[in-house]
Amino acid sequence: MPLVMDELGRLVDGIDDEGLRGMVREFLEVPDVDLDGEKLSFDECPGGAYIHHAYEGGLLQHTVAVARLSMTMCDLVEEVYDGSVDRDTVLAGALLHDVMKCYAYCRDGERGFMTSQMGERIDHLSLVVAELYRRGFPVDVIHVAASHHGDKGPVKPKTLEALIVSVADLADSELSRQTLRAAEYLVRRSTGERRNFRSSAEALEVIRVKARDGWDGLAGLGL
Repeated sequence: MPLVMDELGRLVDGIDDEGLRGMVREFLEVPDVDLDGEKLSFDECPGGAYIHHAYEGGLLQHTVAVARLSMTMCDLVEEVYDGSVDRDTVLAGALLHDVMKCYAYCRDGERGFMTSQMGERIDHLSLVVAELYRRGFPVDVIHVAASHHGDKGPVKPKTLEALIVSVADLADSELSRQTLRAAEYLVRRSTGERRNFRSSAEALEVIRVKARDGWDGLAGLGL
């Protein structure tokens, strides 16, 4: 996914504060920490084992999508609601909120991915908070990561910046989850078999063909 990786780099460059920009870039480029167990690279890691972005490269796509959604919401806060927001905190938190999923998942043969031994014991949210603290990130950036699961997380968003990233994370997760589940249902209804999609693009194509050409068109995909 070279284009998506390029977009990730452009988003990092959008952080105005030079020191924070360098810290974010280093974490994304060198996410290694002193932990036992295997680690997936950032661009191969899924966004989840099943629920959302559950395919190779899913974490990268999810990260870029959350960052871009977060920036759009910053525009809304400033231009529609006449408010103010610390864009650097939002962007840094959005780019790093899920980075430790690289340690939380591992490959599961031909079936895709599964939770790693590390992920079974310490969730990715706890891991990223600990590592952000160790690396000396500002507390407001750490709070964005700590609260990005919103009402379902151990810490609820207490700043506007954290709320923005939490809403963006939920929105993109739901977009992926519902897209994948809809495509899986359509394939199962058409073929009687379950299909694990290798990308959101495949799932979106199934949905598009069904909406345009009906069940006959879906059968013509040769699924």
